[in-house]
Amino acid sequence: MSLSKSSVQSAEKRKILVTCALPYANGSIHLGHLLEHIQTDIWVRFQRMRGHETYFVCADDAHGTPIMLKSQELGITPEELIAGVREEHMADFADFHISYDNYHSTHTDENKAFAEEIYNRLHANGHIKTRVISQLYDPEKGMFLPDRFVKGTCPKCKSEDQNGDSCDNCGETYSPMEVLNPRSVVSGATPVLRDSEHYFFDLPAFGDMLQAWTRSGALQEEMANKLAEWFEQGLKQWDISRDAPYFGFEIPNAPGKYFYVWLDAPIGYMGSFKNLCDRTGIDFDAFWQLDSEAELYHFIGKDIIYFHSLFWPAMLEGAGYRKPTSVYAHGFVTVNGAKMSKSKGTFIKGRTYLDHLNPEYLRYYYAAKLTHRIDDLDLNLEDFAQRVNSDLVGKVVNIASRCASFITKRFDGMLSENIDNPALADEVMAAGDSIASHYESRDFARGMREIMALADKVNEYIAIKEPWQLVKDETKQQEVQDICSLGINMFRILMIYLKPVLPILADSTATFLNDELIWAGHKTLLTNHKINKFKALLQRVDMDKVNAMTDASKDNLAVTTEAAEPKKDKKAEKKKSAPEKTLTGEPLIDDPISPEIQFDDFAKIDLRIVKIVNAEHVEKADKLLRLTLSLDNQEGGETRQVFAGIKSAYQPEDLIGKLTVMVANLAPRKMRFGMSEGMVLAAGPGGEDLWILNPDDGAQAGMRVK
Repeated sequence: MSLSKSSVQSAEKRKILVTCALPYANGSIHLGHLLEHIQTDIWVRFQRMRGHETYFVCADDAHGTPIMLKSQELGITPEELIAGVREEHMADFADFHISYDNYHSTHTDENKAFAEEIYNRLHANGHIKTRVISQLYDPEKGMFLPDRFVKGTCPKCKSEDQNGDSCDNCGETYSPMEVLNPRSVVSGATPVLRDSEHYFFDLPAFGDMLQAWTRSGALQEEMANKLAEWFEQGLKQWDISRDAPYFGFEIPNAPGKYFYVWLDAPIGYMGSFKNLCDRTGIDFDAFWQLDSEAELYHFIGKDIIYFHSLFWPAMLEGAGYRKPTSVYAHGFVTVNGAKMSKSKGTFIKGRTYLDHLNPEYLRYYYAAKLTHRIDDLDLNLEDFAQRVNSDLVGKVVNIASRCASFITKRFDGMLSENIDNPALADEVMAAGDSIASHYESRDFARGMREIMALADKVNEYIAIKEPWQLVKDETKQQEVQDICSLGINMFRILMIYLKPVLPILADSTATFLNDELIWAGHKTLLTNHKINKFKALLQRVDMDKVNAMTDASKDNLAVTTEAAEPKKDKKAEKKKSAPEKTLTGEPLIDDPISPEIQFDDFAKIDLRIVKIVNAEHVEKADKLLRLTLSLDNQEGGETRQVFAGIKSAYQPEDLIGKLTVMVANLAPRKMRFGMSEGMVLAAGPGGEDLWILNPDDGAQAGMRVK
């Protein structure tokens, strides 16, 4: 079966080069870094699935004073330091499934050659100026103090303890010479002034070009608006040199002078790609020459916009190379609504996360919240667990788990030739064009919402059809095969849509389905097709593991403080808290008679008739079932997760599709199994004699969905 609707995929094969900003080679990768690398990887994997010639490169930013001082502190050479950090970074990115074609370093022959070439071209074209400047000098350490090795008071907003090149409070950028009340970060000494000849890139010469380029559509509107402030203030020449001692490349014909790290860092994109080209035979010039028709994209954080959107395109223009097609910026990561904190355990390294949790959980959560805007993204750890469990386990994988056993046990693993619900199949297949447009525009959140809305419709279809009931009737076996085959096919298409986000889950799905999961496959169905035995594809997020991760991320001070707190009496807490049964609305056996309440209090309760769109057992819970409830009883509408103590009376499969009553405005309650977002009401003495409202009862009572 194929769609009649044409795909939005372009017939023309595109040539695309994509980069991430270079991580600095003196620290570990953390969850803030990973936002960018996951975002970029999703976009790259999507382009590859669409058949475009796409290359993805990055490198460690390996130069500068911090590298030099850190290696001295450790008693090793800078080369040894950056080599070890690069191996660590590469391992972390690989384990988060970041699919680089090449991960290089800026301290390489390729980068040195391009840095010297670009500098020499800029110099020959009159874009390099020299002049003697006064610099801050550490008299104790015997070195000039560039940028971040000076701290003091911001000259604009007067915030204290700010870095020597920019203010975290107001965003102002400046030279270390402008800092008020400066001090050396290296020794703590008060710097003194010394003269030195420095080399400057004549950025103002490119003002007209930059104003046009920043408004050409190459940047997000927020970025272009921010850069307009620079033009209003007037562009200044950019100091691109640093004095010895310095770890970096020496400037040609300038002994004792080194390229400032930010000059050769973006050139590292070229160096990494050239290294890949030399090893694989790719045509480097086809991507970087002035008239190149290839596409070049940089994904960066919003804190380095001006380097990538002013200095970098001006350098390329002045040296005769093409400019980026687009520079995409993202916001910062916060955890639980605040900046990442070591004391709270929310400054989480990538490796610490990997020690406790599946990397695809984080890939999906970031995708579900990433838009094309430059908004900060909050990693709320409870929402993280709930979103992954609800969407991936409770909706998508649930489709396969509900249907696969019937196909393998009853029909020898063969999918039906018949299409039980062509309208549903067409709707899910047709969504590929819209979802592709969301991927292309980096509006991943909209794409994930659309995918999950489709998953809800498929689950509702299965719930209405009730193959677990039909299979009991020997005359209904073909119908069971048709229903479950369509469910498996819908799961397959949803996994095609999710493959850029969840490559490992997609690989497991491909093995299960005997299918490659190529993007074009969303336009077809598998009929009369053999599948393999279903195995569990994804486990639920365990909040105990999330808490263990944050505990492992806390610094020693925080651990000591917590250890000093009195231990809580867990038995007393358990007795004090409401038993699982209260989630159904049943009275506690040992409760006293409840006090009277006023009508106004009762009127505040939002009682609704809702549909149970999914139900499942809760591992290690004797009484609970996990219910997914549709609040408005409409396809793709709002759903809530509720834990209900009705396991003694119902099997999960018997509940799906039924109506029940819930308290919809009850404050969410955190349980060790997850977050319960309401209360389901049931009546009866308990045990097997416990009843919820069924559809017929609701109709007879004249109740309606609110």
